[in-house]
Amino acid sequence: MPLIKNIYISIFSALFLFSCNKFERLLKSTNYELKYEKAMEYYQKENYTRAYQLLEELIPVFKGTDRAETVYYHYAWCNYHLGDILLAQYHFKNFARQFPNSPKAEECYFMNAYCYFISGPKYDLDQTNTQNAIKEMQSFVDNFPESRRIDTCNLLIDEMRAKVEKKEFEILKLWYKIEDYKAAIVQAQNFIEDYPSGIYTEKAFDMLIRSYYLLAQKSVPEKKAERFNGVIDNYLKFINLYPNSSYISGLENLYLKAKKELNI
Repeated sequence: MPLIKNIYISIFSALFLFSCNKFERLLKSTNYELKYEKAMEYYQKENYTRAYQLLEELIPVFKGTDRAETVYYHYAWCNYHLGDILLAQYHFKNFARQFPNSPKAEECYFMNAYCYFISGPKYDLDQTNTQNAIKEMQSFVDNFPESRRIDTCNLLIDEMRAKVEKKEFEILKLWYKIEDYKAAIVQAQNFIEDYPSGIYTEKAFDMLIRSYYLLAQKSVPEKKAERFNGVIDNYLKFINLYPNSSYISGLENLYLKAKKELNI
């Protein structure tokens, strides 16, 4: 049995070396028609590494020909399949720019945005890629309003906006936690303006009003009136927007104390 096993290993090794040597000879060849044929063959067999190597060489060779579009399209997808998402994003977008009339332009425009989406980090990290993905996805919707991918785009946009919203709310919570009430007020105001119907907006109002009150308590006399007025004004906005909120009882107490401080 060990002898048979060694024979199989030897045969496999020989075939592997032959295959590698054959591919190396292909890479060195100037037969571009054969390289194109083999690149498509490797791609169909999901051997994206070899397809990528051949296609990368063929891009300048077939530039301006009727094969340029096919070569570049498969090259972009090779980057995606090999896990180089940022490069794939670049090439998908570049394909859509270079071949705007191609039947594959819509697909590549979408994949450009989708690459941004899948490379977006968790909500607690920098959301630059997520913001870019939202812009690119919205651009796709605007440019291809009849696309069958519109529903998918809208779902992904909602998912990404929710992630950015959570990130912004976590920043607000952080300022409030470390008792930087000035920063908390600015962040809460911006959050409420950016997400008027958000899932965290009610709580953002609560933190805004509490921040105004706590900041007023620590303020010098000439600043107190302005900040207690911030409590009152925002409380009145809050009860108008959320008349049944569970936060009202706690905030009403601050509202009444602020009025008392101002002798209203």
